[in-house]
Amino acid sequence: MNLWNPEHLTMGLALVTAFVLGIIHGLTPDEHTWPITFSYAIGGYSTRRGLRMGLLFSLAFTLQRALASELAFLGLVSFMAVRTNSWVWLAVGVVMLWGGWRIFRSPRPRAAGMPPEPVLRDAKPWMPLVHGFVAGWGFGAFALIIYTVLAPAMPSAAWGWVPGALFGLGTTLVQALAGAGFGWWAASRGVSAEDLRRAALRTAGRTLKWGGLAFIAAAAVTLLIPAAGHLAISTGIRVHNLAHLGLAFLLVIVIVLGVGMGSFALEIRRLPLSPPFRTRGDLHEP
Repeated sequence: MNLWNPEHLTMGLALVTAFVLGIIHGLTPDEHTWPITFSYAIGGYSTRRGLRMGLLFSLAFTLQRALASELAFLGLVSFMAVRTNSWVWLAVGVVMLWGGWRIFRSPRPRAAGMPPEPVLRDAKPWMPLVHGFVAGWGFGAFALIIYTVLAPAMPSAAWGWVPGALFGLGTTLVQALAGAGFGWWAASRGVSAEDLRRAALRTAGRTLKWGGLAFIAAAAVTLLIPAAGHLAISTGIRVHNLAHLGLAFLLVIVIVLGVGMGSFALEIRRLPLSPPFRTRGDLHEP
């Protein structure tokens, strides 16, 4: 099995290749998955919620890849190219900003002249679903293999979607476990449940907002200067997402390690949080 440059595959080998490539895609630092999975999973502040968020994101990603795989079999993805990433980054950035805004969104004052009380809102399950479907349209080496090698290896249109679906399920396996891991990491900090919720949601909101700005900035740079999207350092590792480290890899490092984990560590160190935030359950209409 040649995972680096598969070609002339039988149907069975193409399906196995799709699933294994999905696992590799989930394990390697990919800007279309890791920053988003981390943001929603850490905001879940428990292993179970983190698992659910990672699973929801990845299942929506799987749906998109299955759809695009079918379109590839039908010869309808010729519009997609590496440059598509700039527009996907822009869309992902906007959705991330929206997600961060929603977590930090403040209600209206209950009485005239009273300032609004800040409220931290849990991310809804449909948010990672939307994000997963949008992020799935990113185009890279893995997508190129699916659309030009694996999908065309299917015997009919009835099977055209299967390579993309198996690729997505391979990614789902890893990202769901990663989501659970991020949630467990948050929950194992040894703080009270409410303090943990505040720290986790503040981290999630901050990661989504700053991550969104980073994606939008990257999109703007690559749209204005297309060559910037191709700048990369060759590592000599024959694994896609690790063979060349460029702007996409930088996004993962800045958002996940810099903003995300750095922010959460800071939040935990400075507990109790100030000013205090109130949960939605604490708000009562007069």
